[in-house]
Amino acid sequence: MTSRRILHLSWEYPPLVYGGLGRHVHALAEAQAARGDDVIVLTQAAPEAPDEERANGVRIVRVPHDPPSVPFDTAHLLAWVMGMESAIARRGLAIIDERAPQVVHAHDWMMAHAAATLTSAARGEAALVATLHATEAGRHQGWLPTDLSDSIHSVEHWLAHRAQRVIACSRHMRDEISRLFHLAPERIEVVTNGIDLRRWRASAADIARVRDRYATTGPLILFCGRLEWEKGGHTLIDALPRLRRRLPGLRVVIAGRGGAGDDLERQARERRVSSLITFTGWIPERELHGLMAAADALVIPSIYEPFGLVALEGAALSAPLVVARTGGLAEFVIDGRTGRTFAPGDPQDLARAVTEAVRESDESRELARAARSRLRESYRWEVLAAQTDEVYARASHEPRRTHTEDPIIPPRGVNLLRDSG
Repeated sequence: MTSRRILHLSWEYPPLVYGGLGRHVHALAEAQAARGDDVIVLTQAAPEAPDEERANGVRIVRVPHDPPSVPFDTAHLLAWVMGMESAIARRGLAIIDERAPQVVHAHDWMMAHAAATLTSAARGEAALVATLHATEAGRHQGWLPTDLSDSIHSVEHWLAHRAQRVIACSRHMRDEISRLFHLAPERIEVVTNGIDLRRWRASAADIARVRDRYATTGPLILFCGRLEWEKGGHTLIDALPRLRRRLPGLRVVIAGRGGAGDDLERQARERRVSSLITFTGWIPERELHGLMAAADALVIPSIYEPFGLVALEGAALSAPLVVARTGGLAEFVIDGRTGRTFAPGDPQDLARAVTEAVRESDESRELARAARSRLRESYRWEVLAAQTDEVYARASHEPRRTHTEDPIIPPRGVNLLRDSG
């Protein structure tokens, strides 16, 4: 096994985590370090986290924004990203002077320009690999609704063509990337998300405490994740009037935070189901583990889901999975084998699947055990780290790419996933 010098660029990394990307980079970096790779992660500064530290074999370098005053919101997003990338690139140049990496691994479009700068500065020694964890057009079901969306899509296209290899987290994402960016499929490799089963545990006391707090004797339904439109929380709330009639004593926990939080609470009031729901916001990991283990159904109603890391996390805690048949979710959760599925965006079908999961609880637990067994077979991080290192090896034999094709920016009213080749 050959050791490599790897430089990961990620806009989120623990303790600063917005979603699955930060958890993915964290687990991958530590698994690569355990394999003997020399791993550095460059990321943005986080409150109360040191500027630099070494944790579980990974050197983590956190960089303050420049300038620090730009707000993180839609109106200022491109300026915010530019400031973050500029600061990260300057810090990365000093790291390269110490010891040039053999691989620069960029995670999503927010790291595209910093990654290209640092790859060039490595004097031809570094391969550029990019993981596209999601796409702007995919989040909007194939549309680019705003000028900001056009800009993000352009950067994604540029990064996909600039990289020697692109990594997708599912077969669905590989096909999406190839179609959106007119990229040859052989340049896109699938390496899924993974799970460390040792971290995902809940004691009997944790489970009892959660049941006492949220559900008492009735069925407990859980949604956890970012509160954004593409995560489908609105579909679950639309299903609750039906579910309340079918499942007496039903209680629902919606755990997470995001830009759609206020809209979801307003929707719950309009549907007159607020009394069923507890909106928890962000919750500590131990309580989250207890909730997943206690749930009668973990519902993942995503409209768009490149992979669906929360499904792995739920499976690790033997939660019965009820998920939308979309994206990477449909590759892990097989209806009737590892969980139950429903049509994305269809509250009536969601209500059917949840009702079956609760009423047929013995079968649901069997499906949950099958899902957990599949984790042990195919989703261990040590296996995925080895697969990623194989991608690096292939990328290192590819020529460096300095010229890229112009991105396809459609006129308003054209859907990139339906109306183009």
